[in-house]
Amino acid sequence: MKQISILGCGWLGLPLAKQLVQKGYTVKGSTTSSDKLELLKNLGILPYAINITAEEITGLIEDFLENSEILIINIPPKLRAAEKEGFISKIQILIPPIEKSTISKIIFVSSTSVYADVNDIVTEDSVDEPATESGRQLFATESILKNNSSFQTTVVRFGGLIGEDRHPIHFLAGRKNLENPEAPINLIHLKDCIGIITSIIEQDCWDQTFNAVTPFHPSRKVYYSQKALDMNLDLPEFNSSSVSKGKTISSAKVQKVLNYRFKINPL
Repeated sequence: MKQISILGCGWLGLPLAKQLVQKGYTVKGSTTSSDKLELLKNLGILPYAINITAEEITGLIEDFLENSEILIINIPPKLRAAEKEGFISKIQILIPPIEKSTISKIIFVSSTSVYADVNDIVTEDSVDEPATESGRQLFATESILKNNSSFQTTVVRFGGLIGEDRHPIHFLAGRKNLENPEAPINLIHLKDCIGIITSIIEQDCWDQTFNAVTPFHPSRKVYYSQKALDMNLDLPEFNSSSVSKGKTISSAKVQKVLNYRFKINPL
């Protein structure tokens, strides 16, 4: 069985690591929290305390990568804080240790924010025109990894992430004057995130880019109003005075190439 290193055992990375351990893989997992090391160990994950900044890597990065064939990079840009990080520089400082290691394949967890908010269907062949700084840095990072001949990279662009403990309605409930009521939703459940990454590994599907969004796209107004009712929350109020703007992310490729069938309908 392959050995896999997961850089970033957070909301997605931790349950992904658990799933891979259950499937018989040897998994190394990193965290920036020393309090989490014992948890990883108890779950059968080889724990590493690693922190990456634009200037340096602290922690045993060489040991973390040693003897692993696959590296999953799951560290999203932190651009909302007062001190915004240079995500591109973080990845660039990570490249030399990867090149010196046994890593030959990378899965990079990206986002559909690399696409502009066009009122159209967006596929992996669409022109990437990020409208946000996060999207710009993610797209630049994708290019850095895909253009490196030392390893093969598959990029997974996830839509809005939801799970049992995570849903945007908790943020939107009761809010007023929300924009883009007719824009389509592009969400994906945690279980499908894990399922798609696992399928990539099991099928040796490399040098690819996949959009990963559940293929159900009701409008924001319809979807979030119904979710508020389902969860007994205050209804969000939308502003319909201007034309709604929003893309529909196609996940046809992940269904065709990986023969993946989505497990969770966010409706």
